[in-house]
Amino acid sequence: MGMWASMDAMWELPAEKRIFGAVLLFSWTVYLWETFLAQRQRRIYKTTTHVPLELEQIMDSETFEKSRLYQLDKSTFSFWSGLYSEVEGTFILLFGGIPYLWSLSGRFCGYVGFGPEYEVLVTIYADYIAPLFDKFTPLPEGKLKQEIEVMAKNIDFPLTKVYVVEGSKRSSHSNAYFYGFFKNKRIVLFDTLLEEYSVPNKDVQEGSGMGPRSDGEGDSEEIKPTVKNKKQGCKNEEVLAVLGHELGHWKLGHTVKNIIISQMNSFLCFSLFAVLIRRKELFAAFGFYDSQPTLIGLLIIFQFIFSPYNEVLSFCLTVLSRRFEFQADAFAKKLGKAKDLYSALIKLNKDNLGFPVSDWLFSMWHYSHPPLLERLQALKNPKQD
Repeated sequence: MGMWASMDAMWELPAEKRIFGAVLLFSWTVYLWETFLAQRQRRIYKTTTHVPLELEQIMDSETFEKSRLYQLDKSTFSFWSGLYSEVEGTFILLFGGIPYLWSLSGRFCGYVGFGPEYEVLVTIYADYIAPLFDKFTPLPEGKLKQEIEVMAKNIDFPLTKVYVVEGSKRSSHSNAYFYGFFKNKRIVLFDTLLEEYSVPNKDVQEGSGMGPRSDGEGDSEEIKPTVKNKKQGCKNEEVLAVLGHELGHWKLGHTVKNIIISQMNSFLCFSLFAVLIRRKELFAAFGFYDSQPTLIGLLIIFQFIFSPYNEVLSFCLTVLSRRFEFQADAFAKKLGKAKDLYSALIKLNKDNLGFPVSDWLFSMWHYSHPPLLERLQALKNPKQD
């Protein structure tokens, strides 16, 4: 009876109080769920101290242990960072931080000469600025470029150019991707993906012992500077396998499907926003009783009101993404790249300090790409499609 009485009392509260309480409750529910999953994964990091049997012949114990300790440190930081963010957000909501900061920004705008009705929104997306500072170099003529062009032609991929980007300036993360509209597609390879490649630089060559290959190893038609003690990257065959996977996303229509889903989601969200922005109780729930600023409406609706929908959508997209990854792996396998993709995945996981063992529930909720061991098992499975 006590529980039902509490429920009845809650429903008798004003609408804005119910909305505010629901937002706080859901926020802490998500936080506790995420913490539960993180602790499950942390237990994996602590208890898995030996290289899995599938990787014993390829991954050494030192690399495995380095990755394990790295992920443990990350999980510790993540826990305290997440707790701080949740507590901070709760205090901001409970003590009227949003209307206070909005009022403060209004006074500041008035101080610098803007009227009180003037709203300033400056949004900087690093994803649009950072590429301006990346150096893209055409992939040198040689066997690798020829084989990329042949593979693209065989699957009717309208390739126009192949670039290498200096990703090593920022991190050791390896990647490859394609971009472009219609019949003007371009492939980009991170220099960290290529085992024997570094961007030529005369000054660096003279000072670090870099020079053209003359030992007879590799492709004789390719002249590339080498870096001493470079211990990452993939061989040409493995690079082709990785590209086979990426081109599989294009051939199977994954990119178009993701764009359609994104556009449908945007249409739905903004349609609901147009309806909800008129509801005064939403603004009152967060302390805005006398005004309904559009910018605040965007914050309230997209960050708080849509939270349950966003969590469900995120999980569904994660499941779909994992399915797409398996399909792209299968496509590369049909191109005859299974063995090379197998070894490439292990090398990339090693270079990126990825930990190959995951808790099933944690990975199901978080990983847009299947765990390494699952992908390797699928590549060995003759029934993969």
